[in-house]
Parts: sequence; structure tokens; C-alpha cells
Amino acid sequence: MVTTNLDKIFNPKTVAIIGASDVEGSVGYAIVKNFTQSGYTGKVYFVNIRKPEILGVKTYPSVDQIPDTIDLAMIATPAKIVPSVMEECGKAQVKGVIIVSAGFKEIGPEGRALELKLLEVAKKYGVRVIGPNCIGVLRPRINLNATFLDKMPKPGNVAFLSQSGALGSAILDWAIHENIGFSNFVSVGSMLDVDFGDLIDYFGSDPKTKSILMYVEGITEARKFMSAARHFARTKPIIVVKSGKFSESAQAAASHTGSLSGEDGIYDAAFKRAGVVRVNEIADLFNAAEVLGTQPLPQGPRLAIITNAGGPGVMATDSLIAQGGKLAKLDKKSIDSLNAVLPPFWSHGNPIDVLGDAKADRYKAALEAALNDANVDGILIIFTQQAVSESVEIAKNIVELVRNQPYQNKTILTSFMGFGAVQEANSILNANNIPTYSTPEQAIKTYMYMHNYKKNIDLLYETPEELPVDASPPKRPIMAILRNAVLEDREILTEDEAKKILKYYNFPVVRTAVANTVDEAVAFATEMGFPVVLKILSPQIVHKSDAGGVILNVNSPREVRDAFELLIQRATAYNPNAQIIGVTVQPMVEKKGHEVIIGGKTDPVFGPVILFGMGGVGVELFKDCSIGLPPLNTTLIRRMMEETKVYRLLKGYRGSTPVDLKKLDETILMFSQLLVDFPQIKEIDINPLLISEKEASILDARIVIDIDKVCKKFEPHEHMVISPYPKKYEILWLLKNGQEVLLRPIKPEDEP
Repeated sequence: MVTTNLDKIFNPKTVAIIGASDVEGSVGYAIVKNFTQSGYTGKVYFVNIRKPEILGVKTYPSVDQIPDTIDLAMIATPAKIVPSVMEECGKAQVKGVIIVSAGFKEIGPEGRALELKLLEVAKKYGVRVIGPNCIGVLRPRINLNATFLDKMPKPGNVAFLSQSGALGSAILDWAIHENIGFSNFVSVGSMLDVDFGDLIDYFGSDPKTKSILMYVEGITEARKFMSAARHFARTKPIIVVKSGKFSESAQAAASHTGSLSGEDGIYDAAFKRAGVVRVNEIADLFNAAEVLGTQPLPQGPRLAIITNAGGPGVMATDSLIAQGGKLAKLDKKSIDSLNAVLPPFWSHGNPIDVLGDAKADRYKAALEAALNDANVDGILIIFTQQAVSESVEIAKNIVELVRNQPYQNKTILTSFMGFGAVQEANSILNANNIPTYSTPEQAIKTYMYMHNYKKNIDLLYETPEELPVDASPPKRPIMAILRNAVLEDREILTEDEAKKILKYYNFPVVRTAVANTVDEAVAFATEMGFPVVLKILSPQIVHKSDAGGVILNVNSPREVRDAFELLIQRATAYNPNAQIIGVTVQPMVEKKGHEVIIGGKTDPVFGPVILFGMGGVGVELFKDCSIGLPPLNTTLIRRMMEETKVYRLLKGYRGSTPVDLKKLDETILMFSQLLVDFPQIKEIDINPLLISEKEASILDARIVIDIDKVCKKFEPHEHMVISPYPKKYEILWLLKNGQEVLLRPIKPEDEP
């Protein structure tokens, strides 16, 4: 990752303000004021073509006339002259630029053309650019306020990156009020040059930054972002809130996968694979950052809840279950120890209700039992002020007990509810790095963020390998099918073509024959044996069920003839302009097992993505699916499956027979390889795949190709944001002493 010259922006020794002004209320004046009054100790020069001095300080007509080498130029001029100003900066050897000016791509084609000119100049001279249309950057530790805001938070260890200037400003205001410190604040603007990937890479190496928080509207350079995030997420939490969850920009899709795999679901999948924590609200960013910096990550979702009131305990349980957590089942030893110290009317389970008259000793006993219970991954301590309660003593006991644990690896969160009566207790807990929350639900939400972060970090150690060349399916006959479709100006392959491609990859495709005439249909059906299924075959009719284009349980030659004619009639009525090739004939597969969908599509940002879920005709009705990014291995595949409800059925629900999950793993693994091998695939559905305890059968398939990519030459994996592990570079090497060693590319687990 290239972070060249970013030091010139975040640690400048000399700064030029181009567009400096002494007119109060102007952006140029606000920037001048910030640099002259914030305590910044570097040299600051003003550039103004019309005024010889500003606020008693000499100005220069252009940056190249300043008698010093400039590290950072702040540009606050009208958009139309920014390219020429950038040219002057390049010639003057300026290596860092912040453009706060607006009027670029956000105003349309004219502004986009200006941006392209800027980018050309930046590349020509090696200038790094933040913006345009941004607020700027703050670095409190060196009193650098390179913005037009009159705000300066205290120094801290959080880097905050915002794609929205207005929201960034509001968050700064809120953070200052809440006494939250920052190592850096960056308003990224249009991300013409410096983007999220660059900033993660830079702040990931910054010893003063312990966590990176981001407000994201969209990722631009996805491969760079994924690479940087995956590199640093293990050592520094990267916490993201992304807007646009419920985008209404749905377009007509030719496949179920295209319809189901929306933009937000793909971002979710990418964040998981990158080890990033995604939160729902701005406040969650800072809550998660605080707790990830002070508490060990939970080893699982099992939470013990200690409370002195039933209501909050029940509400906490509801919140936990709703978010995918689990109530820890206390072991017998814990129950016995609690029976010995708690009144007979305690809850005898989890939540551990120590009753309303509980004092510090009961809380201490309950916490001790939970800490020593192997079934407990995390602990939430709830306190409500009651007549005989001792909030301060309880807080002190919690601190003492946690401090004296020889090995404390459990997440501990607290919710001392109320305000005045518990303020001192909360101060004690916070001072000792035990997070406090005003409600149990807030604590539960944070716990689940931590649990998900731990799961995402674990995924970083999964390194799917590329398929050996000798094991790869043949590419030429598949490319011949794709080129033939292009010659016919078709992007949607026929069912027969789609199934042929799948057969080359040894997918368990049910036998399918193409019949152009009714006599051919009868012959194929007789050869296969009755009953059979007939489906209309037309490039223009994609969703055959919608056109009445599928007839099941055809049991005789006479029924085949009737079904053939009926399918032609229905197809013609559905789309009079459709080209009717004929019908496909396949054996009627007895539906023993479960129908699932395996799909894929090429996302414009993250490249190929894979969808798994409940299949059949109700696939878009139930929307029970999960999304992953190839390449996959069996661990990543199981993680995808676990996120769906149909997985519970596949494992064997309420006594039903489990399906052959190993066969399903292999099928999805090969599907992942298909998307790795063929960037020409735009959308693909295998729906349904019928899976049972003994076998799997693909009953229908649909492939949409990108016509422009069929004749394009691709470098291996250039269309993917995560490359497979290059196993082909592994080699056994014989040392001089006769010892044999393995030389191989680095894996994530090699990190010290």
C-alpha cells in the first residue's frame, strides 16, 4: 500500500494557505484563523493574488514564489482555477494538498471533468490530495487544525474518518462535549486520490492511533481497502458505520441472485471478510472503540447476566437473543456455589437474579461464580437503585474482584441504571476500565459487536488456496459457449448452455436433453423413463415459472405431446417476440431433501460475490440467504451457511435426517472456483439444488454473461478483491545439512 507523502499532510513543517483571506465569514479567513490561533508551531504562508498582506502578514501571489519548500498546501479557491493552482503546487515540489473547495463531481459532468484534470496533475507531480469538497484534517497532538471549523478536540488514540463533512463536524462537536479525544480527524471528501485504504494503511502504522472509526457512504478502491483492513484489523479495531442500508435503487435483475444480493448485504460480507466491525449508530462507534480498547474479546456468544431486578434482566435477555447471542447455561458447580450464599428465592439460573435487597456480598459471589464458569464467555452486571442498595460498594467489589483474577479473559460490562444515585459508582467503574451503560440493551449491543468482531478476526486466518492447474476444469469449451452467445448478441445463456458449463466443473447436474420438435421430446422422454419434466427453452424467457413454462410429472408419450404444445402456447402468449428453441426434457426427480440456491454476481465495487440460501420458487419471498466473497474454503462456507435459517433444516431439524453437508461444501467450493476462473460471468443461479442425506441434484441453472468481458484478456484474479493463496509457489528446499524445509508465501498466522 502506498502511503508516500501522507506525512506531508498529517505532520507538515510548512503550510501554504492558497485562497487565504481576511474577510470574516469566508472559508479562507477561517483557515487562516485556525493556523494562527490553534498553537500550530510550523511555518505558515498566505497566498492571495490581490492583497499584499493579511492580518499584518505578508502574502505571496502564488505558491511557487514562497521562499521555502512547502509540505502542505490548503486550497480554498473557486473550483475552476484549482487545476491551475495544483499545477503551480506540483512545479513548486509541494507533496501534500488539501482541497476544501466544492464544485466538482457533485455538480455533474463539468465538475467531473475538473476532477480528472486534478488527478492528472497530481499523478504527474506525485502530489497526494485529500478532497476535494472536504472539511480538512485535524491532528490535536501537534495542534494542527487544517480545516475551516473552529473546533479542536483533545488528543486521544482514535482516528476518525468521515465521508460526510457536515456529519463529521457534528460528530466533532459531540465528541468534544463527551470529552472524547482523537489522534486524527479526516474529512475525505470526494476521495479523488487519498481514500479509505490509504488512510487505514497510514493510521494502522501510527503508534498514537489505537482504533480507526469510519463513517462510510461508499468504498471506491475496494481491493486496496480490503488489503489494508485485513492487514491491520488484527491489531487495531476498525469500526464502521455505513449509511444507505435500505437503498431504493433496485434495478431489474435477470437472476434471483441479482435481486437478493443488494448493495448493503455485499458491504456486510466485505466488512466481515476484512475483519471490520460494522455498527448501526454513530454513538456505537465510540462505545465499541472504548470497550475494544479495555476489555478482552469474548470467546463466544454465551453471556451471564447478573441483576437485582427481574425486569431489566428479562429485557437484557430479549435483546441478547434478538441479536444472535445466547444465555450461558451455568454449570452445576456454579449453581451449587450460588445456592450456598444467595437467598432461597434467587432465580436458580441465568439471568442470576440476586434479588432487590442485594448488597455488595451477593454481587461479589455471583460475579465470582460467573468468572469461574467455563460455560460463560461474557458477563453483564445490572444494578437498579433500591432502598438498601450499595452502588458504590458494589462497584468497588467488582473492580477488586476483576483486578485480583490471576487470568481474566472474560468480557465484563455493567449497566448501573439511573443517574444521580449511581453516578459515583459509574465513575469508579469507568476509571478502572470497566465499561458502563445507561441501559442493559446498550450493553448487549456492544457485547454482540465484540462477539462479531472476534468472529471476523478469526476469518482473517482463513486463506483459501487456488486450484492446481492439473485439477482445473477445461476453459476452452466453456469460452466457446460464451463466445457463441456473444456472436448471437445474447447475454443470457440458455438452460442447456448453463448446465453444460456446470457439467465441465463436475456439478451434480440432472440429465437434460434439448428437444426442438415434439417427436424429439417423446424420444428423449421414452429413453429417460417416465415421469419426466418439460421446460420451455427460450433465451428471452428467463424465469420459466412466471411464463407457465414448466410442466412436472409428465407420465406418457401422449402427455409429452400435449405438454410440448401447451408450453409453446404459453410461451408465445407470455412473450410474442420470444425465440422458441424448443423444450428441455429431464427426469422427474423425487423431492427428497431440501431445495437451496447457490448464486453469484459481479458487484461493481467488490467484484464476484456468492449467495447461499433457501431455494425453490419462494426464494425471493423468504429472502433467507447470506453473502460471501470468493475465494472460499470449507470454513468460510460453513460460516455463510450458519447465517441462514435453512441451515438448521439441513443439519437435521427436530429429528429429520441431516443432508450430506460435505457434498454441499464441495459444491459451493467448486462454485467459488467457477467465479474465480470466469470474470465474464455477470450473474449466475443454481436454483434449486436439491440436497438430501445421500445425493445432490441441480434441477435448474441460469447464467448471465458480460458481453464486453468475453473478448477481454484478464490477468489471474484481477477481478477479485481477495486473491487466493498462491500454493503453486510452495517448494521443498534441501539445506546444506540435509534438512528439508518448506519455502512458501506468508500466511496471516505467520504474524508474530
